[in-house]
Amino acid sequence: MSVAGRLADSVTAPDWLLAPVTERDRERRRIVALCLPFAALAVVAGVFPLVEVARISVSTQTYDSVGFTLAAYETLLTDPYYRGVAVNTLWFAAATTVTAVGLAVPIAHALETYDLPAGDLLVTLVSFPISLPGIVAAFMVLVLVGNTGLVTSVVAAFSAASPLDLAFGTTTSGLFLAYLYSMIPRATLILRGAYAEVDDRPAEAAQSLGATPFQTFRYVTLPAIRPAITGALVLTFRTALAIFGTLLVIQSLVVWTLQISRELGPGFDLRVAGAMAVAYFAFAFAFTALALRYTEAEVGL
Repeated sequence: MSVAGRLADSVTAPDWLLAPVTERDRERRRIVALCLPFAALAVVAGVFPLVEVARISVSTQTYDSVGFTLAAYETLLTDPYYRGVAVNTLWFAAATTVTAVGLAVPIAHALETYDLPAGDLLVTLVSFPISLPGIVAAFMVLVLVGNTGLVTSVVAAFSAASPLDLAFGTTTSGLFLAYLYSMIPRATLILRGAYAEVDDRPAEAAQSLGATPFQTFRYVTLPAIRPAITGALVLTFRTALAIFGTLLVIQSLVVWTLQISRELGPGFDLRVAGAMAVAYFAFAFAFTALALRYTEAEVGL
């Protein structure tokens, strides 16, 4: 008998699952039935590929998952190039996250606090970039501030400067702008949900007592939305770590996802690519777990 067959014979379903008697048993069976599709998807599309990638990263052969070696992980730890890629990834993701959330706070505040004209249209315009892939966002940045971009050409016409001196679409600044294009809408939508649940009465009371709008925001509104800001920081940072399509167009900075792609390209090194993927998953999981443990962020793994 195969291992799978022996394992199937050794596993017996509990009685409450096969023949529930009480209402509690029937509720537990419904929970299992509802979670079963996701559990199957998580195993097939999540656990199994991750295990295979982990096996590839420690394989002694390039094309077969055999043997065991930590050479790929040693390369990541000792090679200055990969340490530089890790540093680039962290500082760039942190910088874009803080900027995106910092800009999203006043946008969400304006959308939820004030009765803006064409408010629904503004919400649609703000959230529209989420529907665009990162590669399109990068292309749009080049259209605006590339060597022949619209903004570049207009500024060059008024300043008499060379467009090549003004264009920054293919630089790290252009990549920064492309990241923000994708990340600000995500942070804004998260914060809008928090603003919608904020009780307006304390803010109205503070203003009636003479507090300025800034004091009202600082001492009344900000504490109420602080958990949402933390959640937005966590989710946006994870988004920044995962962005890849934008990097295919603007490769001005080598970060982790781009380097994984290069490891899988010509002259590929599957073991190093696997080790990078495992390191990425471990870091993202640990970061989110710590954020859930030590902050008030209501986000999921």
